[in-house]
Amino acid sequence: MSDPALPTKTPVMIGIGEFYVGSDPMMTIGLGSCIGLTFYDRDLHIGAMVHIMLPDSSGRTDRPGKYADTAVPLLIQKLTERGSQRTSIVAKMAGGACMFEYFGTNLNIGERNAERVRAILSELHIRLTAEEVGGKTGRTVAFYPGEGGKVTVRSADGAAHEI
Repeated sequence: MSDPALPTKTPVMIGIGEFYVGSDPMMTIGLGSCIGLTFYDRDLHIGAMVHIMLPDSSGRTDRPGKYADTAVPLLIQKLTERGSQRTSIVAKMAGGACMFEYFGTNLNIGERNAERVRAILSELHIRLTAEEVGGKTGRTVAFYPGEGGKVTVRSADGAAHEI
């Protein structure tokens, strides 16, 4: 007999630069300096998740999910194509750890990723309702659009909680 508290559907795994849109559970693992960003439409009960690696695409168009400046607008577009209104979309993000501290602050890609995502969300008038960024440990993020947009974060040390 299965535990009713556990999700019954296997999450869609999202790798670096990949994204997914829908109502299925989603998960991205191994977030160091990368950002796991989720969007949840409170009216339609659908969501989107992306694993962002870098803050800016510098004009690259090959993998729009890989870069904050192309991933955020892309996911908003995909949600609006499914009927979402921007006013009903909320965002959460996790990751952005400082994995290479000894190189100095100018190479803190995690911090730059988080700052860039925040700036783009603000420009697009998307409300960021929760975040867990920074620190020095990796994270895994699970997103459950079918459960009210629940997002859980598991740290590399094994601690897990909802944001």
